[in-house]
Amino acid sequence: MSERDRDVVITGIGLVSSLGEGIAAHLDIMARGPGLQPRIETEAYAPYFVHPLPAIDWSKQIPKKGDQRQMETWQKLGTYAAGLALEDAGIPADEAVRSKIDMIVAAGGGERDAAVDALLMERARTANDREAVINETLSTELRPTLFLAQLSNLLAGNISIVHKVTGSSRTFMGEEAAGISALASARARIAAGQSEICLVGSAFSAERKDLILNFDLAGLMLRDEWRPVLARREPKDGVTVGSVGAFLILESAEHAAARSATAYARFVAASGDRGRRESAATSARFAAVLPKPSVPADETLVLSGATGLQPLLDVEMGVLAEKLPESPVRAYGTILGHSFETQMPAGVALAAGALARGIALPPFDPGEERPAAKAPRQAVVTTIGHLHAEGACLIEAIDGRSL
Repeated sequence: MSERDRDVVITGIGLVSSLGEGIAAHLDIMARGPGLQPRIETEAYAPYFVHPLPAIDWSKQIPKKGDQRQMETWQKLGTYAAGLALEDAGIPADEAVRSKIDMIVAAGGGERDAAVDALLMERARTANDREAVINETLSTELRPTLFLAQLSNLLAGNISIVHKVTGSSRTFMGEEAAGISALASARARIAAGQSEICLVGSAFSAERKDLILNFDLAGLMLRDEWRPVLARREPKDGVTVGSVGAFLILESAEHAAARSATAYARFVAASGDRGRRESAATSARFAAVLPKPSVPADETLVLSGATGLQPLLDVEMGVLAEKLPESPVRAYGTILGHSFETQMPAGVALAAGALARGIALPPFDPGEERPAAKAPRQAVVTTIGHLHAEGACLIEAIDGRSL
């Protein structure tokens, strides 16, 4: 940080995953340690594995049924998580207040209509004039709002409509890189005095056969036998996807103090990079973005957003072993699955919650992760994207609320 940078704090967390909703609920479950069993769907998408959403009453954060009907699952998930973050930060549902909140979202593309895809292929197989069949099917079967709903900035739009967050808004695309950039941009703007309070985050819906097919065609998916992330050491190993919504309220320390808000943690740094995926170059970039904690290594918790893909896992673990050899590592994808755009926001949410509670998360994989000797005072959150992008954030404990 430069001398002119202001402190940035995290005052609200909205987190939804296969484990449930709310940061406190996630920490309670994760505190079970080695006895914790991830919630994984093994049959519906066999031979692949998916960390599915639990049952959610969307109306708790999206009251109007009409709003719910026009959103795809990823949009409902993001809007729901954003509502949890606003509520958690104690921000009243007052349009005058929320009109001053900026918003930065990391988003992917929209969902396909799988039923129409299947119908189209079935009709085209037996048609003499396939082009005519395709045109007729698309014109009669697709809902009129499908292409509008595929716009990435519709998540931000829905949050604005439902939660009245109407300050400045921007949306990043680009999978893991989008999540890194969204957090880095939000933190930098507040630190520089360009913003006072910002809602930042993402959502990813994993329960999509079309998406799983795309990932498998790219050779990304773990098949047949599930293993924790850090135990995926074979070239054929890969990703288990997870549905996750994660939003954070970031504020300048002065703004938080002025409204008597308590903070989970201080958001010290966020940075990212990208380049050619050559092992040595990727290692160098990741080492360069990795922040240097200001506390002893055994008081620094590393939350790794590793995908489980080789050789990226070896790159990340090699750099961490060199730079932070005494710091305990927790690969949270073992518990939540991998959520692409949402991976970094989810990791920062877990880090802030763990620091506020004053606990080192127990190992998610006792075979690969060692117990922590001390409660953490800082946390490093990492992400190396499946295709491109490397990023890291530094989160620091402060006196705040008790979870």
